[in-house]
Amino acid sequence: MGRIVSQEELISLLGRASRGARKVVFTNGCFDLLHPGHIRSLEAARSLGDVLVVGLNRDASIRQIKGDARPVIAEGERAELLAALEAVDFVVLFGEATPREIISLFLPDVLVKGADWGAGEIVGREEVERAGGRVISIPLEPGYSTTSILQKIRSLPQDSPNLATH
Repeated sequence: MGRIVSQEELISLLGRASRGARKVVFTNGCFDLLHPGHIRSLEAARSLGDVLVVGLNRDASIRQIKGDARPVIAEGERAELLAALEAVDFVVLFGEATPREIISLFLPDVLVKGADWGAGEIVGREEVERAGGRVISIPLEPGYSTTSILQKIRSLPQDSPNLATH
């Protein structure tokens, strides 16, 4: 089970000066509604190194990117869910629209993003490559996206037996 850490703690534990021979992998995202596509991508990212760090957008940054209706799940709960995954070693939250600042301070050995991001769009690419690291795009799992899950939920009739009631 992983740990939720501050940016300062992450740099102290796994910065270039303190990680030793461990190969550190970093990926990031909103992870608003955790689904099998997320799990498979995180497992693939973890297989590329010894330690997987997940950068998680804070609620305010998600609202900037995706609008006022998001996130559905609050940042503390999203962080807890990610940290509970076997593939994830550390979760670090960031409040900016992109993780460029934490990536440039932390400099992972491997930066991973989904293949829906073009090579020139991957934030932190220049910093990681300049420091001798690699940037890897992982294919997305077809049929999974938080946006499509939310659209499906919103399109269900309110009296549908498919909606769980508690």
